[in-house]
Formats: sequence, C-alpha cells, structure tokens
Amino acid sequence: MKIDIVEMTPTKAQFVITDTNPTFANALRRTIVSDVPKMAIDNVEFHLGPIMDEKGTAYESVSPMFDEIVAHRLSLVPVPTNLDNYNFRAKCTCGGEGCPSCTIMYSINKKGPATVYSGDLEPIGDQKLKMKDDLIPIVKLAEDQALLIYATAELGTGKQHAKWQAATGAGYRYFAKIEIEHSKCDIGGSCVKVCPKGVLSKEDRKIVAKHPEKCNLCNSCVDICDAGVIKITPDPTKILFRFETDGALPAKDVLIHGLKLLEERFDGLREQIASLEE
Repeated sequence: MKIDIVEMTPTKAQFVITDTNPTFANALRRTIVSDVPKMAIDNVEFHLGPIMDEKGTAYESVSPMFDEIVAHRLSLVPVPTNLDNYNFRAKCTCGGEGCPSCTIMYSINKKGPATVYSGDLEPIGDQKLKMKDDLIPIVKLAEDQALLIYATAELGTGKQHAKWQAATGAGYRYFAKIEIEHSKCDIGGSCVKVCPKGVLSKEDRKIVAKHPEKCNLCNSCVDICDAGVIKITPDPTKILFRFETDGALPAKDVLIHGLKLLEERFDGLREQIASLEE
C-alpha cells in the first residue's frame, strides 16, 4: 500500500491510496472520525450573582440564552490540541481530578453591551492554548448583562460525542481509469467542455486526461462522445480519500494518528490469531 498526498493544509487533506481496497479505506474513515482524540470543552461553570466592573457598576450575571445553550456552543469551539502533551482524564495519573496533563482551563469575563466570541475564552496558563479561530460568535449581551465563566476542556473521541470528532466530511471514492482511443477520436472537444471538473484537455491536437484525480465518474464525457472513444472505469485498488478538520488538530496529525491506531489494532488482531494457532 502507498499513500500519495494530493493536498495537505492545516484543515484539509486529500490523498491517493494505491494497492488497497475499499475495506481498508472505510476502516481509516471510521478511525479518524470516531477514534482519533481531540480536546473539547466538557464542563462549564457560570458565576451566579452580580458582577462588578472596575468602576463599581453592577451587571446581572445572565445572557439572552439559557446557560445550557451557551455551554453547548462553547463545547463546539475548536480547542488547540497537542496529543503528545495530554492524557485522557480517566487514565491520567491525577486519578481524574483534573491537572495540566489532562485538562485545559479557560475563563470568560465579558460585560455588555457586547458580543461574546470564541476569542474571549482566555486560557488559564499557557497563552499558546488560546483559540485559533477567535471570531466564532457565542452570545450577544445586553447593556446590563455580563458573563463570568470557567470552562474545562479534556480529551475525548467522536464515539463519545460529535464535539470530539477530529475529522469531518471524511469520504473516499474510486480513482478513475480514463482510456481514450486517439486513433478514432475526431478531436471535437465537446467532452472537454461538458466535463464539470475540468479533467480533460485538448493538447497538441489530442484529447488527454490532464487531471484524472478530479474525475468523479459522472460519465458526462462518455455520454456526449458520439465517436465512443472514451472509456471510464472505477479502480477499486486506487482510492482518492479526503477529509477536513475544525482546526483543533492539523489534518496531517489526524491522518498519522489514525494510521497508528489502525496499525495497533491490526497488530493486536494478529497476536490473537497467532495464539489460536498455537
């Protein structure tokens, strides 16, 4: 099996897997969506009672939304995650009490009239843990309203809740095998114009598949070709895989960690089978 990267950005990955099959591709998809961990806010504490500013003005500790809705919105904010620095809270040496090795603490202290954004979540400690996407709106406060919140983020997986999904929009499709019988082609170019992905191109009086990785197997070019010289077939041994992230984890880290998890599972299965044969 071989992986060739087509596109790799902090929030998006696209690559081609060769010498493989749909079974492995689906196993990788399920793993990066459900099993690769990331940080997300899981506990939110709201200050009750009046909140005073520097001038002694009192604000009501309330917002136009229920506290549960505000907490839910905070839980969906992407929290910067470094998997090498954190443990699952239940497996941490602190016994689940919460420590810098398994949790990240944030606070919000905002007074109206104002809109509370994700950037208002201030990390208690290392400023490198500040939210990268700081313009996600949470709630709009009126003139006499304020929020004083303490939020705790911890590791989790997509199996537990969607807020812990490291990858979104994960999917794959067969790579297209495009064959053109040039000796019978009239070079009319209608197939080039009808292709919605710009796969085909006319070069040196010849129709060529310039971007086969973009082909989505729609067969529009095959249907419009009167000469019948274009043949497109899906290749189940060559798969185009893509997914996105919310920015909590770089796409490269999600892919590497997903492949490591699969390797560990296959090794465990191999050992179990070997023990049965003894």
